[in-house]
Amino acid sequence: MERLARLIDRLNERVGTLTSWLTSVLVLVVCYDVVTRYLLKHSSVAIQELEWHLFAIIFLTAAAYTLKHDRHVRVDIFYARFSPRLQALVDFLGTLLFLLPFSLLVIYSSRTFVWNSFLIRETSPDPGGLPARYLIKAFIPLGFTLVFLQGVALLIRSWQRWREAARAGEGEDQ
Repeated sequence: MERLARLIDRLNERVGTLTSWLTSVLVLVVCYDVVTRYLLKHSSVAIQELEWHLFAIIFLTAAAYTLKHDRHVRVDIFYARFSPRLQALVDFLGTLLFLLPFSLLVIYSSRTFVWNSFLIRETSPDPGGLPARYLIKAFIPLGFTLVFLQGVALLIRSWQRWREAARAGEGEDQ
């Protein structure tokens, strides 16, 4: 099981690294948009949509990387005071009961959304907008598949942490 978790970690580490380069591209596109809009008094719908699309790709593909590095938003009021054993149990149950089912729900429900967009070769409804909108929509199930996989790795590691803490006879859970 640990081997599977390491494989998933490597995948999301690589995707996260590639995504970090996309943030630099987004910064350049935004700078270009600002310069052309405010200095040259020229605006482009395609450039504005590219900004939104790049941000969506970054958000969707970096979510799993963020989860891998435990940098996601969490309310630590209680969690921080829990013993490591109880933290592992909370991570395990939270992943099993919330993260994995929600990821599967989004993957499943977005399939038709993406497929219909692909079938009609959906483009931007705005004049001058970007073509192939179905490509950006395909990142929804892709991103949540990466989150699901990272959830599996988190589930494996949480279970291992819980068992190790139980074996070590770590004090009573708080």
